[in-house]
Amino acid sequence: MLDKILCVDDDPITLMLCKKVVERVGFAKEIITAKHGLEAIEYFDNLFEESKVNDSIVYPKLVLLDLNMPVLDGWEFLETYIRKEYDNLFSSTKFIVLSSSVDPYDINRSKAYPVIGFLSKPITKEMLENLKHQFL
Repeated sequence: MLDKILCVDDDPITLMLCKKVVERVGFAKEIITAKHGLEAIEYFDNLFEESKVNDSIVYPKLVLLDLNMPVLDGWEFLETYIRKEYDNLFSSTKFIVLSSSVDPYDINRSKAYPVIGFLSKPITKEMLENLKHQFL
């Protein structure tokens, strides 16, 4: 079981479903949610500040990320995450794009980021069971 997963999506139903399915599968002890990329960056900013005083912080090993969101979309989030060098600080954090469409352009573009896969919405128990075997 992972300690933490972060789900980033502007759709409250998707966030609720993500939490329920992750809990049901027993994939993570804690599920953090963010409504857009800026909220997710602020979460990592707080983790970064906390890491300055606490070398044993627990950070998400997996982020389920929507691409199409207001305020800061998934691509902008990833760009900001890399620019702030969080990919070095939180090096074992991996990303899976959770999207309503799996566009080949997006899959190719994701190779520049720590994205390890794409899943189509809605997330299901079977999808997480497969991921569970990759991470645990």
